[in-house]
Amino acid sequence: MAIMNPTPKDVSFAASRLGRDVTPDQAHVLASYLDQLIKWNKKMNLVGRSTWQDVFNTLVVDSLYLADFLADLKTGASPLTLDLGAGAGLPGIPLRCLWQDGSYWLVEVREKRSLFMGSVLGKMKLPNTKVFNGRAEDALDKIGADTADLILSRAFMPWKKLLDFTHPMLRPGGLIVILANDPAPEAGDLPDGWSLGESASYRAAKGTRYFWSLIRT
Repeated sequence: MAIMNPTPKDVSFAASRLGRDVTPDQAHVLASYLDQLIKWNKKMNLVGRSTWQDVFNTLVVDSLYLADFLADLKTGASPLTLDLGAGAGLPGIPLRCLWQDGSYWLVEVREKRSLFMGSVLGKMKLPNTKVFNGRAEDALDKIGADTADLILSRAFMPWKKLLDFTHPMLRPGGLIVILANDPAPEAGDLPDGWSLGESASYRAAKGTRYFWSLIRT
């Protein structure tokens, strides 16, 4: 029978089975997030009918490997990151348990999901991690910034359309990282104003997944 309330020990074991160990402190924070997600999910249907194990193996796994991927990128000493279409805080909130560079904004237009993320962050006390409830195109103006250093997207919109959308939001040399089920495009397939950066792949419960970084030129 599935355990409804994960303990840090449960989370540590689940992470190790996926090939990515976490520290005791990270396991504690991840367990807190999963506990709140499953409780809210009963009322709001944030992630469908799922146990915490399902969420961990199919969604949180992305955050574990994404933390390592971002740590190897040249994002600057204190990057401003926008996580577009943050939804229930995936990958952003688990990611911030492991990767805490700069300031991080979870951008979500749906009020109930933004309320959930705000409530969770209030309990977890993750550093420099905030929620913007509104349209993505309004985020920078509302938070008082001209451009971002890093933008993350998982299924926010098709990638070619996304590059057009985010180009004015990024500083020159800024990065967009896309989480996808397909490998990165060829450099020749990119529109003007972009170059191909680093990419990585890893195995998850539902097959191989990919990260691409694209650089605004």
